[in-house]
Amino acid sequence: MDINLMGFDMSIGRQKPETIRHQENACPFCDRSQLTDILATEGDMIFLRNKYNVIEGADQFVLIEGSACHSDIPDYTKEHMHALIRFGLSMWQDLLTSGRYEAVLFFKNYGPFSGGTIRHPHMQLIGLPHVKRELLCQPEEFEGPAIARRHGVTLNVSTVPRIGFWEFNIVPESLTDEAIATLADFIQLTVDYLMHRFAAQTRSYNIFFYENDGRIAVKILPRFATPPIYVGYGIHFRPSSLTSVIDEMQKLYFAKE
Repeated sequence: MDINLMGFDMSIGRQKPETIRHQENACPFCDRSQLTDILATEGDMIFLRNKYNVIEGADQFVLIEGSACHSDIPDYTKEHMHALIRFGLSMWQDLLTSGRYEAVLFFKNYGPFSGGTIRHPHMQLIGLPHVKRELLCQPEEFEGPAIARRHGVTLNVSTVPRIGFWEFNIVPESLTDEAIATLADFIQLTVDYLMHRFAAQTRSYNIFFYENDGRIAVKILPRFATPPIYVGYGIHFRPSSLTSVIDEMQKLYFAKE
């Protein structure tokens, strides 16, 4: 079976703090005087090594998105959102070109179904020295009918989802300053749609960044319980209401364009 299989250090995993379901616990990202292994800062954003390196053989990093613990992407000003994506892409690019890794994962977990443990808004980067890059994603997973296009950046909804149901893709043709700003805008409005407009029960989402031959793509998906037929049999489901969601997002966010 051709898969990427890695070890997960359970002894370290048990030590990780948790503030999503147990909000009474102290947030490790709020007490900045206790942060160590800081590698870079930009405004109130901090890029540092992860204290809990649970993936064996990997290097794990955290990008703290700001000082406000109970904020998130829909709350950010456009200026902060643009700065966050520029900073994140810069740190990601530094790791990608370091020569130390076969691939570098760049992603965000938010909410109780996302796989995350810390409420304070942050992203993660993981450098993997030994991984089969060709198994990380497939080109068709980023294809689908367009919701919007601007400055060479396309926002679409996937017709070949990685897991199933709703997956939104953002695909820039290049990374000009205008394209990065548009990428940030599309991420922000998609998260806003998922958390505030999409379904009342949406409490979690993931954002994944992908790189292949110098081109990047971003996938955003709401997280619920993973469909059992996918878990048991690997069968993906494509929703029948793609057009209605595209129409709704266009009316909500792009009617004036």
